[in-house]
Parts: sequence; C-alpha cells; structure tokens
Amino acid sequence: MRRTNESAAAMGRSTLALVLAILISFQGTHVRSDASDHRYKDGDSVPLYANKVGPFHNPSETYRYFDLPFCVTGHEKEKTEALGEVLNGDRLVSAPYELSFKKEKDSKVVCKRKLTKEQVAQFREAVKKDYYFQMYYDDLPIWGFIGTIDKEGKTDPSEYKYFLYKHIQFDILYNKDRVIEISARMDPHSVVDLTEDKDVDVEFMYTAKWKETDTSFEKRMDKYSQSSSLPHHLEIHWFSIINSCVTVLLLTGFLATILMRVLKNDFMKYAQDEEAADDQEETGWKYIHGDVFRFPKHKSFFSAALGSGTQLFTLTIFIFMLALVGVFYPYNRGALFTALVVIYALTSGIAGYTATSFYIQLEGTNWVRNLLLTGCLFCGPLFLMFCFLNTVAIAYSATAALPFGTIVVIVLIWTLVTSPLLVLGGIAGKNSKTEFQAPVRTTKYPREIPPLPWYRSTIPQMAMAGFLPFSAIYIELYYIFASVWGHRIYTIYSILFIVFIILLIVTAFITVALTYFQLAAEDHEWWWRSFLCGGSTGLFIYGYCLYYYYARSDMSGFMQTSFFFGYMACICYGFFLMLGSVGFRASLLFVRHIYRSIKCE
Repeated sequence: MRRTNESAAAMGRSTLALVLAILISFQGTHVRSDASDHRYKDGDSVPLYANKVGPFHNPSETYRYFDLPFCVTGHEKEKTEALGEVLNGDRLVSAPYELSFKKEKDSKVVCKRKLTKEQVAQFREAVKKDYYFQMYYDDLPIWGFIGTIDKEGKTDPSEYKYFLYKHIQFDILYNKDRVIEISARMDPHSVVDLTEDKDVDVEFMYTAKWKETDTSFEKRMDKYSQSSSLPHHLEIHWFSIINSCVTVLLLTGFLATILMRVLKNDFMKYAQDEEAADDQEETGWKYIHGDVFRFPKHKSFFSAALGSGTQLFTLTIFIFMLALVGVFYPYNRGALFTALVVIYALTSGIAGYTATSFYIQLEGTNWVRNLLLTGCLFCGPLFLMFCFLNTVAIAYSATAALPFGTIVVIVLIWTLVTSPLLVLGGIAGKNSKTEFQAPVRTTKYPREIPPLPWYRSTIPQMAMAGFLPFSAIYIELYYIFASVWGHRIYTIYSILFIVFIILLIVTAFITVALTYFQLAAEDHEWWWRSFLCGGSTGLFIYGYCLYYYYARSDMSGFMQTSFFFGYMACICYGFFLMLGSVGFRASLLFVRHIYRSIKCE
C-alpha cells in the first residue's frame, strides 16, 4: 500500500513538474517575443501579415483576408502558425503593402483592378455587415474598417450608400532601430461607390508615415494592456470586488452565526439526551447518523464527476498562475488556447486518480468502466460540440474551421498524453486502497425520508445555492464576456483571481449551509444534492449568456449564435463540474466534522 501511495505521489510530482516546465517555457516564449531580434536598418523589410476579416459584432465569424477581392500580388506566403494561433482562428498571410523600415511612402499604388458585379456585391455585403480587417506588423496588431455606410438624411435602408475605402495610411512610431507602434487610418475622401451592381475600377493605395518616439521597446505592448487598467475601469472592478466582499461577508457571517449557534444548541441537546433516558427518540440530523454515510446512487458517475471537476479546478489554478506571471499579454496569439490544451492533457492523471480512488472507497468494483466514464464525461460533450461547430464553420468557410492537420495534432495529444496519464492515474487510484473514513457506522437498511415541503426539493435548493455565488461575480462576468466575445482587452488577472477565490468561498459555504438544513430535515441523501447545489452557479452563468447575447451585444447570424451558445454551454458545464466538486468536498468535511463531534450508538 505504501508503494502504491508513493507511485501516486511520484506521478503527481511528475505532472506538477511537467506543468511547471510548460509554465517556464511559456514565460520564456513571452520574454523571447519581446526581446527577440526585432532590430532593423534603414530600408530593411519589416514583416507585415494580413490576418483576417469579419463582421465587427461577430467575433467568431472571421474569414481569410483574401476571401474578399483585395489586391493579390501573386507572391503571398502563408505564415507557419502554432497550435494556439490556429485554434484562435488566425490565418496569417503576407500582405500586399511594403512597409520598409523608416521608408516613407505617399499614395503608393498597390494595384489597379476592375471589380466585377459579383465582387462589388461581395464588398457591399461586407461593408453592410461592418467588416473590419486585422493585420500584424512586426507582431503589433493593426485594425481598420474596409468601408463605410452613408446614412445621413436617409430613413429607408434601400437609400443607403455604400463606400469602400481604397486608401490606407499607416502611421508608424520607431525608437532607434525598432518598431514601437503602428496604427492604420482610412482616408474618408478616397472611396469607391458600391451602391449599384455594376463593374467598378478601383485603385488601391497606401501611405506610410514614420515618426520617432521615446517609448522603449520593452513597453510597446503596454498601450494594449493599459486599456483595461484605465482609472474608470479599475474603479468599477474594485467596486465590484468590494461589493462582492461586503455581500459575501454579511451573508456568510449571518449564515455562520446561525449555523454555529444551531450546531452548538444541537451538540448541547444531544449531550443532554445521552444523559437522559435511553428510550427518548432522537430527532434532527443525529437521528439519521446510520444513513448519512450511505454511499450515493450511481457511484461510478458520481466519482467520475468528482474526478473531472477536480481536474478542471487544477487546470484553472494553473491558468491563473500563468496569467499572473504575465504569459497572456495582449495579442500573444493563441497562448491561452495552447496552455488550455497542454495543461488539460497533463492534468488528466489527476482526474483518473481522484475518480478511481474515490470509486474504490465507495466499494465500487468496475473501476475500468469508471475510468472510461471519467475520460469521456467532459471531453465527450466537448468533442460532440466541436464536431457540430466545426461543421458549421466549414459550411461558412470561416477561419474558425480547424484544418485537418490541427485536428490530427489534438487527437494525438489526447491519445498519447491525455489517455495514458488518465490510465496511470486510475491505476494509482485503484491501488491506493484507502478506505472511506466515516466516523459513524451505516445501518443495513435505509430510513425512509419524511415528506418535505417543495422548497426543500433539489431544484429550488439549486436555485438558492447558485444565486449567491453568481451575485458575487456577475459584474466581472461582463468584462470577461466583452473580452472573449468582443474586442475589449482584459488583463487585470489579479482582480479576476480575487473574484475566483470569493466564488470558491461562497460556493463552499452556501453548500455546507444547505447540506446542514437538509440533514436537519432528516433527508440523508446529501451526496448528489451537495454536488448539484455547488455546481448550480454554472447554470446561472449560462442564464447570463442569454441576457448578454440579447441585451449587451450585437451578435447575430446562425454561426455566431451557435458558437456563442455552444462553447458557452461547454464552459458552463465545466464550471458546473468544478464548483460541484468544491461544494461536495466542503460538505463532506462538514458532515464528517459534526458526526465526529457526537457519540452515536
């Protein structure tokens, strides 16, 4: 037994070492990307890549830059991208503009071309949907709109006029031999009328202006990260945290006072009962001491949910560690997606060990089936959702559709890393042979649960349990949604981490309180109830998705709607498993504590 525990500990240490190695390599990548040799001499060619175009209000619906009939020189080269960049929908290709270092250009013609009726209609549809473009110049992002709509003095949409910008001005700041900043401005006086379906001659041009700055190369990304740290934004964030803390302290303090007083009275009462006549009937939570540690129904499913939730909790902690050391700086393309894939794969051993060891503690026998269930519980729904959404993206020819090679890489990671670690964790968990620590004996036959009022059933209890943690995070949720499903930059990870800690504390406390009231009502089936109550915040977050989509965003179209609700369903399901595990663990500690404190026959 000691040997198996040592092997489990060794596996845990190796997983931790692997994740820390990834953390260091990410940090190293972060340093290299800032300190790499971005030094240029006068006239040197600086890499400019066109990335994607798409409707401004639909962040998931993006297309390749040259899907629109822009100038094509015939010398375009696609940039080799990392896994995270591909998952992020980036498809970089060399742009037709030549922006040599410190070489100014004035109204340089890129190409002259005749747009056919079909191409005019294509551009007009793009302008109508507020299409923007994104490029990268020396790893600095550039945006701009491809056209504009003239609505002035017109009430009928059929009278609107649509114009395509044909002249783009690049304003570039440099410090000695390095590029510091770049912005793109579209010339409102140099446009092409796209209103009518007819062939149009277009002359695409660009201007490059260079200006020296004192900003150091190391601080060139600060411009983007500071946008979420502006005073009025910080005030809202801190107000949100203070508001959450005050609410949480008041409510948890109130519940704690009641709970401690009630428990103290219970302990005194039960102590007096023991000194009194033996024939006096027990009541309350002591009455069900013979049933409270009776193992739950569907224990394989329960153990798998606990294992998956523990893995997702570990994944979240590691992601916060990476964020707090500065890995996810703005426009570090795909770093978050790469981290999620790699760390999820490396932490699968934690899911296997937790699920199987708990399943063995619950006297389960078919641990192999339990291990398979653990592996599929979160990945299964995620895979099915990915297949559906990837098919939608392919139908739209969007960049969100993953290439076959990327899908093969993900499958290989799952096959060669995730699955073996899951099995190793499962074997270590099976061989741990730890017994379930129950402070009281379980009777042979379960007691009948007395009839309870409707508000003590599972659904109302879940609604009560989820509301308080959700109320502590909902203000911060808006900023996260605006970042993930919009164009706002979010970099205040320290505040987000504080909010996450508050979420965990409130979830644990409210679940413990509801578990006590459930036991006091002589309902001993608390195992699943504590998990469901803990995880119910995930359902509230999904409810917030509906509010955000219809009230706070301008997203539209089948693809964007399916991506938003599809992937948010997976994220909220992950939250459900993670917070459910937290709620159950807290309740288990509490139940063990109170039954250890009394003497039961």
